[in-house]
Amino acid sequence: MQALLAALPLLATLGLMLGARWSAGRAAGAGLALGLGLALSVFRPEAASLPAWLGGLALEAGFQTATILWILWPALALFHHQSAAGSFLRLREAIGRLTPSPGLQGLLLAWFLSLFLEGAAGFGTPAAIVAPLLVALGLPPLQAVLMALVGHAAGVAFGALGTPLLAQQSVTGLPLQPLATHTALLNAGAAAVLMAALLRLARMPRTDVSPAGLATSVPALAALGALLAFLLPNLALAAWTGAELPTLGGALLGLGLMVLGLRAFAPHAGAAPRVAAAVLARAFAPYLLLVALVLATRFLPGLAGALAAAEWQWRLDGGFGGRVNPLLHPGSLLLLALLLGCRVQGRPLTSLAPAFRASALRLLPAALALLAMLALSRLMLHAGMVDALQAATVRAVGSAWPMAAPALGALGSFVTGSATASNLLFASLQLETARELGLPASLVLAAQGVGAAVGNLVCPHNLVAAGAAVGLAGREGELLRRTLPACLAVLLATGVLVAVAIAWTRHAG
Repeated sequence: MQALLAALPLLATLGLMLGARWSAGRAAGAGLALGLGLALSVFRPEAASLPAWLGGLALEAGFQTATILWILWPALALFHHQSAAGSFLRLREAIGRLTPSPGLQGLLLAWFLSLFLEGAAGFGTPAAIVAPLLVALGLPPLQAVLMALVGHAAGVAFGALGTPLLAQQSVTGLPLQPLATHTALLNAGAAAVLMAALLRLARMPRTDVSPAGLATSVPALAALGALLAFLLPNLALAAWTGAELPTLGGALLGLGLMVLGLRAFAPHAGAAPRVAAAVLARAFAPYLLLVALVLATRFLPGLAGALAAAEWQWRLDGGFGGRVNPLLHPGSLLLLALLLGCRVQGRPLTSLAPAFRASALRLLPAALALLAMLALSRLMLHAGMVDALQAATVRAVGSAWPMAAPALGALGSFVTGSATASNLLFASLQLETARELGLPASLVLAAQGVGAAVGNLVCPHNLVAAGAAVGLAGREGELLRRTLPACLAVLLATGVLVAVAIAWTRHAG
């Protein structure tokens, strides 16, 4: 009975979003109110003072929300600033000069540009930018949207400078490095499945494409090359740097590797003039500076140590607390990269004002939703509701949890429209379940993160936004039918990989 009562806030939140079509913030607010009532009447957390306990909850949720928004605000401002400067159009032109094959051009844009935008900004920007570019290339709108959605999903686990993973780590308190490494390894399997789906989309029958003849076959070898070009730096960056750079750096380095490969093995395809490389580097100077800043602050011993000393930490009775390093925080590095990049590009600093304003307006509803989700997550944890849910989950699912963990992450994204929100909702439950079953916690949470990432393929919020970007409003059902098989295939592959990894770990131990 207690487990059912503990599940009610989550069920209410999910039900209101699916059935009543409430926004994530409004539904989470209702779930929070229900959870608060249950916590005070049924679970009755031990606290010396109820006002102090409620204050600790509010402070912890607000603090964690602020640390996440400090990443998203400058990340989106950087995206808006670069978009206004035409940087992404220049990238499309450079890819067009690299190969005459429309099919290969489409695959490169749908894969590398979608991954790059996901790593740099997230928040639905890949489909909004890449799908129209693919349509301009000549692809029909339906194919363009599907390719952009499938391409970006391989980078969501480390999207927006690792925001979903950083949010997960802030909720669970687990060490970040093993969590990042396990997530990247599982995500490699997901990326392989997604690339197979993207290759299939790029080779759609002529009846599904425009009469312009854009059904040019994309060789499987080129798709394999693009997959490996992203995955190799992605895995290395996850193991070396942590959460911030695997998607962003993997996309940048991967595109560079792909360019070298095409020039070496298909020189007849054409190559961008030398001047284009300099123009492109200038156009993407803020992102290149961001990569350099992240690497410098992580691996220059003197600098890293000095910046790490500026840590802010607080603790309250009742187990409430928070910690952040303002000088090493991804949001601070994003802001510095934006300011320096603006000067490198020769643009006035006043050009940043519209970008910051657009970013703030776009984040306002997301900020409320994040706060409500985090408050609900922290309430359930501190009230003992997660413990009750975890015990029931272990009894119901037991040893099959490795297969269920990714699906739970995908469900969270399907409902909330955000991998970050899914991780905030379910990370604590995943952690307690892993501990009860004796499973590697970081591996189970990595399954949660990968499942949450691929859930973006089917979440209604993304489908509506992506369809609207190319005039497909009202055809979200068709988009869902076409993205669902890839989503299910990734969830199955991830569950199998987790189960195999756990079995191998136990055998080796």
